[in-house]
Amino acid sequence: MNAATAPGKIILFGEHAVVYGRPALAVPVTQVQVSVEVVDSPDAETWIEAPCISLHTTFSALSPTHPLRAVIESVFAALNIAPFPPLHITIHSSIPVASGLGSGAAVSVALIRALTDFAQRPMPADEVNALAYEIEKLHHGTPSGIDNTVISYAKPVYFVRGQPIQTFNVARPFSLVIADTGIAAPTKESVGDVRKLWEADKPRWEALFDRVGEIVRAAKNAIETGATDSLGALMDANHALLQEMTVSSPELDRLVLAAKTSGALGAKLSGGGRGGNMLALVRPAEAEAVASALKSAGAKSTLMTVIQ
Repeated sequence: MNAATAPGKIILFGEHAVVYGRPALAVPVTQVQVSVEVVDSPDAETWIEAPCISLHTTFSALSPTHPLRAVIESVFAALNIAPFPPLHITIHSSIPVASGLGSGAAVSVALIRALTDFAQRPMPADEVNALAYEIEKLHHGTPSGIDNTVISYAKPVYFVRGQPIQTFNVARPFSLVIADTGIAAPTKESVGDVRKLWEADKPRWEALFDRVGEIVRAAKNAIETGATDSLGALMDANHALLQEMTVSSPELDRLVLAAKTSGALGAKLSGGGRGGNMLALVRPAEAEAVASALKSAGAKSTLMTVIQ
């Protein structure tokens, strides 16, 4: 048996603007993860089991554009193995789907690693990342590449599209509470809507994206110098700009307000928006109270994590 895992991820700052060349910060969330097991199949066909999404099917029954089929085909094409042997692939995930925690990219990364280990041809992180990015295009249309990058490297990442990857150091650990609205948030739709706004008035949106970039650079500096309490105000400013981009929602705004009124230092949506997750910067002693307030305000679930 060959098995591999991949963590979730959360974008701290810079979503949407990252598609237009501005930086973004993202970190792995190891409290949730995908695990994939690959073994030889006793049947003549490759079977795929993913109980987390009620999937039980053969490879041949998947549509040609299905992301799981695309991962399997791309891995064996990259390894120059054709035809590939019948396999039995089992996928388990504790990452909520379409919530901004990188579920799709984590499945791709874990599956790529499990398949290449099965073939006894493990890939370095940069090759895993490149393959996973191609699959992200099926999920998101014009993705930034940040999900597959932070998950492939499993380290905090300062990301600028088209530039070499920079991991960064956390000088002083800080605590986040992540809350899920329970509303599916397909990134492709919100990314497409922001693109329409940008195309209709490029000077306005370029200026707004510049403001997001300034926030991201200030946040990176705060994390690297240990001035993490200042991240709260930066989160608030970033959320206001995301509201202006029309990618927030009443549910997200309600959770952001609940976090702030219950003691969070700052809060913002995370990911594509319109649903999915938000995050709040908290002092460790107040994490439970903030999480409780978020549940009272309608959060489907909460997750506490320490970034270090």
